Amino acid sequence: MTDSLKTRVGRVIAGSVHALLDRIEDQAPEATMEQSIREADAVIDEVRHELGTVSANRHLSQRQHANLNQLHATLSSQIDEAMTAGREDLARAAVARQLDIEAQLPVLETTLAEHARQEGELTGFVAALLAKKREMQDALAEFRKSRAAAAATATAPAGAGSAAHRIGKVTDAFDRVYERQTGLSGTARQNTLQQAAQLKELDDLVRDNKIAERMAQLKAAKS
Repeated sequence: MTDSLKTRVGRVIAGSVHALLDRIEDQAPEATMEQSIREADAVIDEVRHELGTVSANRHLSQRQHANLNQLHATLSSQIDEAMTAGREDLARAAVARQLDIEAQLPVLETTLAEHARQEGELTGFVAALLAKKREMQDALAEFRKSRAAAAATATAPAGAGSAAHRIGKVTDAFDRVYERQTGLSGTARQNTLQQAAQLKELDDLVRDNKIAERMAQLKAAKS
């Protein structure tokens, strides 16, 4: 992968949608977020293209490596036949070819190892970029919801509506502080809290099952 493409991959993965919004709140943030997602798609396409090229080169190198090994084995058999027939000149030519092959094989093996490394790296980049794209899409959806809710609040009557607006402002302020201190977005915080609740429910379920098993053992011992 070229340094420029690797830099673009790193920029996409390390980017923060909410940090971007902080800088462009007065410059159509929704359109900017959509453009960022399109740019992520473009980088994903480039990385996938390079991954395809590396994979093809690895397959070609593997085929050449296998062919040379097979040729080396065939030459060994031919050398034996030549020596049996007293044709040392033919055996010498075959040995010379074997030496050439033996010089090529380590280079091919190094090339194969490098192709495999690049293939693994690029596969990881594609996975990371796709995950980042999903994160950006989720953040954009949440942003649209928040703007829609804000618009609805602006048209609502005073009282409950104004209270909801104030609560929304407090929540936004909390999310900003939370993101700066933890690096997690409001969406990530919500997901984290939801996961914590699910894990608590799972712990309770496991505990109940253990209690039931212990009670069954006690009852079996009494009978």
